[in-house]
Amino acid sequence: MSAGVRVGVLVSGRGSNLEALCAAAASPGFPARIALVISNRRDAGALEIAARRGIPAEVIPLGHFGHDERARDLAMRDRLRLAGVQLVVCAGYNRILSDEFLAAFPDAILNVHPSLLPAFGGGMHAVEAALDHGVKISGCTVQLLEPGITDGGPIIVQRAVPVHEDDDPERLRERIHEQEWVAVPEAVRLWCEGRIRREGRVVRIAARPARRTLRLSGRLAHMRALIGVSDKSGLADFARGLHEPGWS
Repeated sequence: MSAGVRVGVLVSGRGSNLEALCAAAASPGFPARIALVISNRRDAGALEIAARRGIPAEVIPLGHFGHDERARDLAMRDRLRLAGVQLVVCAGYNRILSDEFLAAFPDAILNVHPSLLPAFGGGMHAVEAALDHGVKISGCTVQLLEPGITDGGPIIVQRAVPVHEDDDPERLRERIHEQEWVAVPEAVRLWCEGRIRREGRVVRIAARPARRTLRLSGRLAHMRALIGVSDKSGLADFARGLHEPGWS
């Protein structure tokens, strides 16, 4: 799609969450488009997905910056800004982002983590840790990233996954992935529609405006421009005619 919020996606692995987000972005009415994919690994399967979808993609490995993570993150920041990215999504990105990078996109970086945060945050082995602790319910979380504690940002979306008695890490991880494919596009949609309201650490989700209200306000704005109505009374007079057949 050609319109919508410009999204940059950071990846490291096979790209299943990127694939899910691409599918969502291709559907009518989705409020975002993927403008750029950046990987820290040349062998990431996500790069093949980006190529197949015709999405610009770049590899920015740490080795190109003498293993200076700050320099690499600043390069990523600058590339995302150049692409006009408004929202960053970490979709299986396996590096911790620097505070400077996080500060460049305040409340505009989403991260998916394979646990029900705050449980089992701060590492790459959340699924194994959940099984080791004998939890009965696991799942995934999409959160806002911010400087401070890793995986400690405000929670936007969570989806629960029951843990089976015979689960091993791979079986549980795959079922969690299936929920991530729903949660990531859902969180992106909420952000792009402006429905996320942050109150300290708590995120409130605003209700979507009624569909008829959206259609009506759009028609009013369009017709106001066409007929040159510039005052509220004139617009109100015109609006009274919208109840005629054809404006439902």
